[in-house]
Amino acid sequence: NELSGGLNKKRLWALLKGFGEYPAKYRMFVWRSLLQLPENHLAFSSLIDRGIHSAFVNIQKEYPIKSRKLLRVLQRTLSALAHWSAIFAETPYMPLLAFPFVKLFQNNQLICFEVVATVVVNFCQHWFEYFPNPPVNVLGMMENVLAHHDKELLQHLIKYNVTSQVYAWPLLETLLSEVLTREEWLKVFDHIFSNHPSYFLMIVIAYVMCSRVPLLHCNQTADFEYFFHHRNNVDINVVIKEAYHLMEATPLDIHPQHMLDDFMPLTKGQYPVFNKYPMFIVNYQAQKWEKIKQDEIEYLRERQLAQESEAKAQEHKAEDEAWYQKQKLLREAEEQRRKILLEEEKLAEQRQRLAVVKRELKVKELKLLDASRRRFLNYQQDQLQMELKRLNDEIARKTPVRQQETAAVQDTEHESQKQLFEQHLIKDQEAVTKEMKKELEAHRRNVDLEDQRVQRLIEIDKEEVQKAHTVPEENLAKAEQKHIDTNWRLQPQQRLRRDDQDQEKCYREIVKLLHDNRVKEAELLEAMRETEEKKQEDVVHNKAQLEEEQKAAAAAADGHRKQFLDDKMNDEIELTEKLQREDGCFERLRDLKARCTERGVEVQQVPRSGNICLNDLSTLASSPDMSLRRRGAELARQERELMAEVRRLRRRLTSRAQARHPPA
Repeated sequence: NELSGGLNKKRLWALLKGFGEYPAKYRMFVWRSLLQLPENHLAFSSLIDRGIHSAFVNIQKEYPIKSRKLLRVLQRTLSALAHWSAIFAETPYMPLLAFPFVKLFQNNQLICFEVVATVVVNFCQHWFEYFPNPPVNVLGMMENVLAHHDKELLQHLIKYNVTSQVYAWPLLETLLSEVLTREEWLKVFDHIFSNHPSYFLMIVIAYVMCSRVPLLHCNQTADFEYFFHHRNNVDINVVIKEAYHLMEATPLDIHPQHMLDDFMPLTKGQYPVFNKYPMFIVNYQAQKWEKIKQDEIEYLRERQLAQESEAKAQEHKAEDEAWYQKQKLLREAEEQRRKILLEEEKLAEQRQRLAVVKRELKVKELKLLDASRRRFLNYQQDQLQMELKRLNDEIARKTPVRQQETAAVQDTEHESQKQLFEQHLIKDQEAVTKEMKKELEAHRRNVDLEDQRVQRLIEIDKEEVQKAHTVPEENLAKAEQKHIDTNWRLQPQQRLRRDDQDQEKCYREIVKLLHDNRVKEAELLEAMRETEEKKQEDVVHNKAQLEEEQKAAAAAADGHRKQFLDDKMNDEIELTEKLQREDGCFERLRDLKARCTERGVEVQQVPRSGNICLNDLSTLASSPDMSLRRRGAELARQERELMAEVRRLRRRLTSRAQARHPPA
């Protein structure tokens, strides 16, 4: 019960009974253990080294297989079987028998060969005794079993002349691969390899018995043949159970188990001799095949010689044809050359005649060209004279119109320049007016703010003086009760010190206000100076432009333009005088501000007196306030006068410019 690989036959049998098949993952390993393959590498290599057997050289013609690898493995396996025993080279169904195992073990050719050899030795017993006929003895055993278990089916088959060679032999020689799917075939061979070799025959009989219903409906021999060569709707599990039933229920006298030997694995080292077949028939067929092969080789050799002779004859014929063709081409070339020479002679004569004709035509053409050239020159002269007359008339006609258009264009240009100049003047005047208004408003706001600050400071000083005056009187009243003599001496000194401090503070504020006024006046003077410089630059630029225009007018000798430029020069001179007068106004403004500054300095230089009475403190505080207000009012009045004078100058310049360029 112990198998190779550590497996136990009883356990495998229990597994097979329980699941109905072996696990697909381990099936190949189980089969190798059940078949007890020897794995004779050296013996198999010696068979493979003999090469492809002559009987299977052209096997692809009879069995066209798409996979080149599968075809190569099948060819090598069959060749090894043929080298092992000559009967397998003569057996026509050997590819059908070996192909399922080749497809399963295509990656291991040794295992594939040994599985097929084991199947042939054990499960194909007595198959080759009646070679080349089917195994009549085996088919007779199967027919006896079928007659015992299903006589009705056998009678139906006999009725339509369907023998065991029709319903049993196709299943045996293909190992059921034509009528079963891959999974069904694997499951069946799990049971075949696990039982006595006679079980294989019982499986075939069980398949026939399980198909009795469709078989009983068949009445044509072709239908029976088709049925046993194609897949049918048969439950393989039922077939397997029926085979086990046949194994148990078949009488011993007809049971195949007593006629077939038990399973015998292949021997290790060397494969056993397989000679259970009629040697003389195989040898005779081998001799016949060898003779046929030799005849075929001889035929192929003779055909090769004939083909070579025919090829040589064709080659000689082609050479002769080529030589004759070459000679023919040479003759045709010679004739063509002669024709070409004749044509060239004819062409030479024609060229000579053509040259004479061309020469004559050239002379005629030159004469015609000369006549036409003279005629064209005369025509051109007439055309030029007519064109000159037309141009003179056109000039005489268009000169007054051109002058009128020029005058109109000049007037239009003057008008546009005048309007543009007026627009620029108006825009400049508006811009200057807006700037002056902004400056005056800012100045007024600053003056008001300064007045408010000074007034606030004066009020604060008054409050502090009043508080300071009230507190010493109270202290004095209290101190007079205690120390009349001592306080009488200290009181005047304290009053003087406070008065000095207040007066110094007031002076400091006045000096600060005057300093701020001087800074603002300096900024105003700087802005006026910048405006004056810009106007001076404009005057210089206008003078340079006038000088350039005067030079251009002198070169062109245009009296009208010269008069226009003289007028413009006079205007610019007047404008310069006005600007100078404005500069005089600016100078007066500077003098005015200088005087204001001197007054401020005089205020700062007022001598301090250490003997000021306390009763004069309010008068001293109110006098700076009045002087600052008067000074601010005087500055505002002078600024208003200056702005009024600037406006008058601008209006005068605008009116003069309009008078020089009256609207058309």
